[in-house]
Amino acid sequence: MKLAHRFGFYFFGFIIGLFLLLFFLGGKKASCDYTPNARVLKNIRIKKRIFSELALASMRQLTIDTADISRILTEGAVNFEKSNTNLDSCNTYFIEGIAKEHTIGMLIANCDTIAKINALEIIK
Repeated sequence: MKLAHRFGFYFFGFIIGLFLLLFFLGGKKASCDYTPNARVLKNIRIKKRIFSELALASMRQLTIDTADISRILTEGAVNFEKSNTNLDSCNTYFIEGIAKEHTIGMLIANCDTIAKINALEIIK
């Protein structure tokens, strides 16, 4: 069999496979969160969030609401240098994102069933 025919058969099967994948996964909300940043943010988003008094005071001062926090948890970035991921019970993550035209940093304790937002600050 010629090499051109082999490539033709390969690409024909490849395209059929792509269409089958689009058909089966097209209507579902399947996501591919492979990076450590995406996995941490998704893990925090699916848990119940609890705000500390310090975080609530900072939110009032900066006029930030829970929708802005959700946006940061969707579009933000985890700063692993400022995070402590070697704890047994609750790892703490420092997440940076933009809200109300300010760059906000959040310190979040990610426990088994809850995510506690401990502090918010404006990053310069």
